[in-house]
Amino acid sequence: MAYLRGPNLWTYRPVVEAWVDIGELEDHPSNTLPGFYERLSAWLPGLIEHRCGVGERGGFLLRLREGTWPAHIMEHVAIELQTLAGMPTGFGKARSTATRGVYKVVVRARQEDVGRAAIVAARDLVMAAIEDRPFDVAAAVAHLRELVDRRCLGPSTACIVDAASDRKIPSIRLTQGNLVQLGYGRAQRRIWTAETDRTSAIAESIASDKELTRRLLAAAGVCVPEGRVARDPADAWEAAQEIGLPVVVKPSDANHGRGISIELRRREDIEAAFHVAAREGSEVLVERYIPGGEHRLLVVGNRVVAASRGDAAWVTGDGRSTVAQLVETQVNSDPRRGEDEAFPLDIVRLHEPANVLELARQGYTAEAVPPAGQRVRVQRNGNLAIDVTERVHPEVAEMVALAARVVGLDIAGVDVVAEDIARPLAEQGGAIVEVNAGPGLLMHLKPAEGEPRPVGQAIVDHLFPEGETGRVPVVGVTGAQGTTLTARFLAWLLHLGGRHVGLACGEGLFIDRRRVEAGDRATWAAGQRVLMNRMVDAAVIENGPEAIVRDGLAYDRCQVGIVTGVAGAASLATYHVHDDEQLYTVLRTQVDVVLPEGVAVLNADDLLAAQMASLCDGDVIFYARDGQREVIETHLAAGRRAVFLRGHRVLMAHGAKETVLIEWRCLPVLDDHEPEAVLGAVMAASAAAWGLGMEIDLIRAGIKTFATQSAPPAPAPLPVLAHAAAPVESPALASAA
Repeated sequence: MAYLRGPNLWTYRPVVEAWVDIGELEDHPSNTLPGFYERLSAWLPGLIEHRCGVGERGGFLLRLREGTWPAHIMEHVAIELQTLAGMPTGFGKARSTATRGVYKVVVRARQEDVGRAAIVAARDLVMAAIEDRPFDVAAAVAHLRELVDRRCLGPSTACIVDAASDRKIPSIRLTQGNLVQLGYGRAQRRIWTAETDRTSAIAESIASDKELTRRLLAAAGVCVPEGRVARDPADAWEAAQEIGLPVVVKPSDANHGRGISIELRRREDIEAAFHVAAREGSEVLVERYIPGGEHRLLVVGNRVVAASRGDAAWVTGDGRSTVAQLVETQVNSDPRRGEDEAFPLDIVRLHEPANVLELARQGYTAEAVPPAGQRVRVQRNGNLAIDVTERVHPEVAEMVALAARVVGLDIAGVDVVAEDIARPLAEQGGAIVEVNAGPGLLMHLKPAEGEPRPVGQAIVDHLFPEGETGRVPVVGVTGAQGTTLTARFLAWLLHLGGRHVGLACGEGLFIDRRRVEAGDRATWAAGQRVLMNRMVDAAVIENGPEAIVRDGLAYDRCQVGIVTGVAGAASLATYHVHDDEQLYTVLRTQVDVVLPEGVAVLNADDLLAAQMASLCDGDVIFYARDGQREVIETHLAAGRRAVFLRGHRVLMAHGAKETVLIEWRCLPVLDDHEPEAVLGAVMAASAAAWGLGMEIDLIRAGIKTFATQSAPPAPAPLPVLAHAAAPVESPALASAA
């Protein structure tokens, strides 16, 4: 089983590819297995939604009745199990190989561990249905859901990554947690949930100190409650008397509402609240109580993009049940409440100190039985899960944005207490009580009431203003021969053009011509390392056919895709690739990912490579050793571009306009490469540089100076695959030889 992390011969997205040997079941399709259809459809009723090749609801079940094979069934079961686990996907393939009974089962997998586990569970479930054995579907789904919770991005981070994807901005997950890179190379930005690489450490420290935040906001004219730090319970009572009752007692540096006690009037309550707050933070702050409801306003890039209101949790006595029982039946039974981030409302836990204190203030404990009809507040700080974005008064929004600026946060969750968020704070005695770094986004994504807000999109637009794509020029090189030399040539040309170039190829990993790692680095991992480097503003990545089959491409899209030829399928026999037609489907991946504004550079001497032109979303530049080839002439007649040899000259042509690039005698002489290989690499690299907008004079200078550059030698010679088409003899090559 393999995880193809990047674009591959199956799809643009990561997939799990499993090789499945169904053995003697090759002779027993589903319609020949008694009771199989009934068991499978009963275990997984959601399979009715799978359209399969039929193209309509129930299509897969129709195929199941008519007769299909276990590998195809595994594909759909793995898709359905992932969907039930909260990771919906719709892509899958099951294809036979040349070996009887052996299939490649491919399923879209957003996360590797979840995808692998889904394939294994699908195999076990299908076999249980075939053999009429019990299978615990709920347990299998629960295991997958646990993997989703532990391995996948959290909902706040995921919404930002999804919003970036909607704008075609690529992403790379940098850790097993929520640290994600958006974009490539120098154009990248980084996020960690709702924090970004623009989030100042100093601003975070200020936000974590509530007393310092309060003083800075007050100095800027922001409405904040009076308050001060208390040294001990007695001092907290003194502070309350100075400020005026009622008061709020809270930790100076805790978050998520922990340790906060509100509307305290009695000395014993204030002193008890001091101890509750002291357990959660380093200092205890006493503030004037602000009447009204709690609100959380999300500021992104100096503007309010979402707002939520909270409600306290109450129960009503029935004269028989304890407070704890009433909480379970009247509050925690709400399907919107749960233990994890999938739920917009949290479970109310009466044992938490703030809730214990809240009950005590009303004369109750968790085991007390309130009279029938008596309302009891069981949680003062309720979830901020009611959307009120449209109600926020412009003056409130302006003051909240000012508060975030004063603290220095680019993204902030600002807590506001007000009777009515639709009125200015000053006229109703409202105030800003906290400014938080790294605010949670779930309340805005899945509110308990009201419309979800596109907060992920707001954060992406903040990081990448209109016109910014998060991309640097990426060039992918693959094919039958000369790919390493072509990649080296192009990296040199881009370097001369003033770029900081990252190069991953068969001779190593290079950053700005410095080899940082030796050996064959035409791999997915090396390509990713190039794209993660913040110095890089152009990337050249070689992709061997085996690397594409094994891992996929290291990038989602590229500006230039080069295919030097289609030959050498025998080297991929272990991957069930046996002929050039199958190899074509592997190498076309490089052309499939060319951006609409990009260009494919194709070897017109190789008929299969030339056929890839129709697959490209962008432009196409052909190169060839024979400028009289029909494919070149037709291409130029259509007003397009080509690089080719005519006589003793390499020409660059755009429609009818031809420019001499270089005389054959000026080609660099490389001891470890035949002249024909050098010519092919020069033409491919020149075409790619041309496609990236480089001036012909600069390309010419790069070709002439390539042999004199101080590139380190390859650690060991690599095998060269034969060209698919017979070489075309030319006077230039004959003379050079």
